[in-house]
Amino acid sequence: MWTRSTLRNKLMAEMEAGDPGIALADLDKITKQLPYTVRFCHPIAHELGHAAVKRFNADFQKVISFPHETCAAGYLHGAVEEMLNASTQPEADLVKLCAPKNSGPCIHGVGHGTMFVAKQDVAKARELCNLFTTDQNRIRCSEGLFMQLFGPDEEDEKAKANLPADKLAQDPLYPCKEQPALFQSACFFYAPTFYLSSHDYPNHPEVYAEALKWCLSGQASGGAVDCSRGVGSRTMKYNLDREDWAAQQCATAADGWQRKSCAEGLVSYYTVNYTEAGAAGRLCAKFTDKEMQGYCRSASGLSSSLD
Repeated sequence: MWTRSTLRNKLMAEMEAGDPGIALADLDKITKQLPYTVRFCHPIAHELGHAAVKRFNADFQKVISFPHETCAAGYLHGAVEEMLNASTQPEADLVKLCAPKNSGPCIHGVGHGTMFVAKQDVAKARELCNLFTTDQNRIRCSEGLFMQLFGPDEEDEKAKANLPADKLAQDPLYPCKEQPALFQSACFFYAPTFYLSSHDYPNHPEVYAEALKWCLSGQASGGAVDCSRGVGSRTMKYNLDREDWAAQQCATAADGWQRKSCAEGLVSYYTVNYTEAGAAGRLCAKFTDKEMQGYCRSASGLSSSLD
């Protein structure tokens, strides 16, 4: 039974003895054989990325020359974070780092990095994302920004979540409502990550259904749909070994629009994690609830860069 620390230590040792490709291949194999490890594979992959940048003396092209799509490109995200964290001119470097391809996962990684550069100040990190010249890349950057805000590595003092209790008491979905329109969707989508972790989801499975009710506080601001998609995504991420159970949590929502949004989140994460053709169809076939199966099929083209 792997824990985050034991698996991390094993992979770090493999990378030190060989190279990042060996460790990432083993991580990919383990997460596919033991789906429960997906809960912590992304942050472990982040750490591998951080370590690789240091090992290869910030030669970013060397760092990303190894296959790095496992665990939703966590290795790439970590490498980008480390490059920006060590940069003397992060504002200039962040728009160059992913060029010329400017792939979605790379810019998502830049979004994670903006939070380190900005020392967890969302407004400052948002300004960094706005340095990109297209809305598409600003949105991709914002996805990484808010994933970092709501799901930080709490073992890293530089990554602690900056979510004041008094603000959350006044607004459960803080700080999403106060974000500019372009950034709100990603904020609402990742907000459930913090809700689930702060309610000890591994030991309290009822919190998935409760999170859907919690999302309803975003209805007035139009964030409830994205929040519900986020709940579905996290539910699938944390329960890849029991797909039908995950769908049953979405089915607890009182309204059809929310059950549908939650199902879209299930499909979104599953198809980010399992990229092979037919993955969505395989998932839908495992749902015993016919309504959820229908929502799953209609959402089967929803795969996005959100992870």
